Amino acid sequence: MKHLLQIFVLIAIVGIFYGLYIKSENPQSGHLYIGLSLVLLIFITMPIFIFRRWKNKDVKDYMLTKENIKKMRDFNDSKE
Repeated sequence: MKHLLQIFVLIAIVGIFYGLYIKSENPQSGHLYIGLSLVLLIFITMPIFIFRRWKNKDVKDYMLTKENIKKMRDFNDSKE
């Protein structure tokens, strides 16, 4: 999965730069390459990245619940 993400990001970056390069000669194709590369980057690569990073993690650890606020206060009180 990690290598797939790296390949997608590399393809997107190359596509954006290629689109910028040919945009002066053929604006329609340049915009197409830039647009498709951004779609790849935003709508395909980003959800895969987020899924990979949040896999096997508990969301409750990152939420502000009464228990977590109490833990933070107790931790700060013990530091002083």
